[in-house]
Amino acid sequence: MADSDESQPPTDSSQNGLTSLDNYPVPLSPPLPAISKQIELSRAMTASSKSSLFSLSTCHVIYEDQWLIAINKPQGIYCETILSSVPTLLKPPQGVHVSVPELHLANRLDRDTSGVTIITKSHKVASKFVKAFTDHEVRKTYIALCSGVAPKWNRITVRSGHGRSKFGAWRVYAASDVGRKLPGGSVVRDMETSFEVLSVNGSGTFRDESEINDGGDVVVVEERAVREGSGGDAESEIIVRAYPRSGRTHQIRLHCQYLGISIVGDVKYEGVCEWKEVAREGHALHAESLSFKHPITGDRISLHAPLPSWANKALQLQH
Repeated sequence: MADSDESQPPTDSSQNGLTSLDNYPVPLSPPLPAISKQIELSRAMTASSKSSLFSLSTCHVIYEDQWLIAINKPQGIYCETILSSVPTLLKPPQGVHVSVPELHLANRLDRDTSGVTIITKSHKVASKFVKAFTDHEVRKTYIALCSGVAPKWNRITVRSGHGRSKFGAWRVYAASDVGRKLPGGSVVRDMETSFEVLSVNGSGTFRDESEINDGGDVVVVEERAVREGSGGDAESEIIVRAYPRSGRTHQIRLHCQYLGISIVGDVKYEGVCEWKEVAREGHALHAESLSFKHPITGDRISLHAPLPSWANKALQLQH
């Protein structure tokens, strides 16, 4: 489906937020930029080519036991390619017969998002992971390279609605619209992400994940965001860590856009295509960690994917 969206302003309003003449809730984030369609098509073609040539090696493995395997997925590689490549790592020694495991993706990352991807080795373990994600028992963190006006906050939590608008694009909706019907029959669902700033223009230090439940501002989305600054003021380089509480499609990307700090390279959501005179091949978002109770042993497992080069460079880390 082509990525396009309504461009007309809302024509009606109600006490429960913006409403269209069709009585559908109106998205509060902008429509997809016209140029994004062409760029995304080019990136998809490049990713298809890269994925067809890609093969997993042991250097991609973060963790493995008899029930699951965790992979550090590279940017620009489809999750389906990772899944189909796993059997090459699981081949038994020659002459040893072992049944092929029932492989399933436990979590799915966007094409251009790198980081922790878990593949389970049985239907039983897969179903347990589905329940754990549904019950919000899996803790996730992401690192994003953003650009925009330097935030006045150090920590913030954004609560909003999430859904597909009239032409199928994912958009931010008012929190009060959660549960309301959208075109096509779907409904607005709740979406919550917490953020902390790690660095602004190279000032700041990388630090371990924190318990972000206490402190920080809370934004309950009910209206369109008001953008501040322009020109040089809007060109700060910002590294944030995101803690998604829900697991909606493009959640972190949408909330970064709403906060006015779109992810670098994320052309769908107003991110710059070129940064520091370098054209971006995809958005700069990395699935840093996953923590969960092991579905079989009950042990607490915490998996971390090494930071990509863009994050090390921006955070001035040396390994």
